[in-house]
Amino acid sequence: MSEQLYNDRILEAAKALVPDDRLANPQASVQVTSPLCGSRIRVDLTLDEVGRVKAYGQEVRACALGQSAAAIFKRHAVGRTRDELVQVRDAMEAMLKQGAPPPEGEWAELELLTPARAHKSRHASILLPFKATVKAYDEAAAKTGGG
Repeated sequence: MSEQLYNDRILEAAKALVPDDRLANPQASVQVTSPLCGSRIRVDLTLDEVGRVKAYGQEVRACALGQSAAAIFKRHAVGRTRDELVQVRDAMEAMLKQGAPPPEGEWAELELLTPARAHKSRHASILLPFKATVKAYDEAAAKTGGG
């Protein structure tokens, strides 16, 4: 672990978070809580007619790592399909838990969370937006008959 856990890049990303950015009329709203630290997120989601995320909102109560992950996630969520959401969730989990490379392309910014690999107690907080969004997607798709 060569890089400090709460480094300037992570703190800057956390500052970009709007902690209460909910949707007025979501198709789905899902709350996920980390049992280890109590961090939580509520994700509001609306899908378009072809199954892409049309609107994304969130309410975040988490440490700087969870806030950073949520802020980055919010910037890239709209326009994503379920497969893309699952792919980035799985890539983040592999990055944190198995030392896999960070996600690439539009999600490359998530690399800044690699110092958390060595801190297993922080993984659940970082993964909150990824897991909650897939759950919200599934709930919205079930309501609209899509997915």
